[in-house]
Amino acid sequence: MNSIQVIILNFTETRRRSIKLWKKIPKDYLYWKPDKDAFTSIQMIRHVLESEHLFHKIIDNRGNLGDYKSPWANLKYIDVEFELEMAEKYRNSFLQMIHGLAESDLENIKIERTEVGQSKKLGDYLNRIAFHESVHIGQMLGYLRTLRMETSIIWD
Repeated sequence: MNSIQVIILNFTETRRRSIKLWKKIPKDYLYWKPDKDAFTSIQMIRHVLESEHLFHKIIDNRGNLGDYKSPWANLKYIDVEFELEMAEKYRNSFLQMIHGLAESDLENIKIERTEVGQSKKLGDYLNRIAFHESVHIGQMLGYLRTLRMETSIIWD
């Protein structure tokens, strides 16, 4: 397995586990949050999906976000299925971009985000994107534990 295949596997497995978890959240709890400053469950799901698209645009522009307009702007929260359907074409485009990379791109392409003082190699940046989703999986597991719901569902 080469580096590109490992990165794709990491993204695929992370998302598969996210979806398993998200689909187990009862609809009555999609708008629950542990405190007034936290994301609701559905907001966190959208945040993960929308952020992946944002990160893809950052990669396409090598760090310059420009006048990015989110496809999720002004969309009403409905349910997990709606969020997944909305994100599907953006997810596919993101994964196609990764499949199209050469191994050398991971080392040689730089993502320069001057507005946040960040300079990363593409391979590093891609791994940070997957890590972002993993962090939110952990947060969601914490939400479910707080609600005394089943949390072992992602460990297969």
